[in-house]
Amino acid sequence: MTGRIDATAAEEEPGSEAAAWWAYGGPFALFGALTTVEGWVPQAYYPLVYVVKVCSVTAALVLAGAARRDIIPTGRAAPLAIVTGLAVFVAWVAIDTWVPYPHLGSRVGYDPFEKLASPAWAAPVFLAVRFYGLVVMVPVMEELFMRSFLLRYFTSPRFREIPMGTFSATAFVIVAALSAASHPEWLVAILASAAYAWLLRHTRSLFPVVLAHAVTNAALGIYVVSTGDWKYW
Repeated sequence: MTGRIDATAAEEEPGSEAAAWWAYGGPFALFGALTTVEGWVPQAYYPLVYVVKVCSVTAALVLAGAARRDIIPTGRAAPLAIVTGLAVFVAWVAIDTWVPYPHLGSRVGYDPFEKLASPAWAAPVFLAVRFYGLVVMVPVMEELFMRSFLLRYFTSPRFREIPMGTFSATAFVIVAALSAASHPEWLVAILASAAYAWLLRHTRSLFPVVLAHAVTNAALGIYVVSTGDWKYW
């Protein structure tokens, strides 16, 4: 008897399911709550609320160590991940531009070059934080919750026994629906969810999916800054 608890056995201990929901879903719930606050406060306070959101969610992800270990860095499938990410970006902008459909609300649409014109360093610093949140924090947070946890959990509550990339049709539909509900652009969010799920099933690894999501968001961020189409922010 060493007193050491095996990680798989720990999943079966009373309360471990609640711990899993916190580790995987806590950062996502915190992100959603603070995003709601962003829409309530005057735009003058938006940068402050966004910085608080980035710091809080990043801290929650750091504390969720067991969940974070699901992302195993590898160069395998990186080209496919990059192509998938770019394809989702193109589809996102094209469909949202050319296919009229009602959105589920709207984003803040914050233009830092207009709102943070002085001092001169304010807009670049905010953009750096904004891109960190968009390209690093959000892909890690969403993929841990959506495709590492929920896809497996709704396949079987003993989700740790489900290999990465294995999921049921029911789980796929639930995750796609949740993705749609959490984005104003619900139609393209469903398409993105399907593309990332396909990549996960094809590679059996979460890292390429995080990479693809990061590429999508980076491309979207570059598009927003270069065109001034701030509605996506």
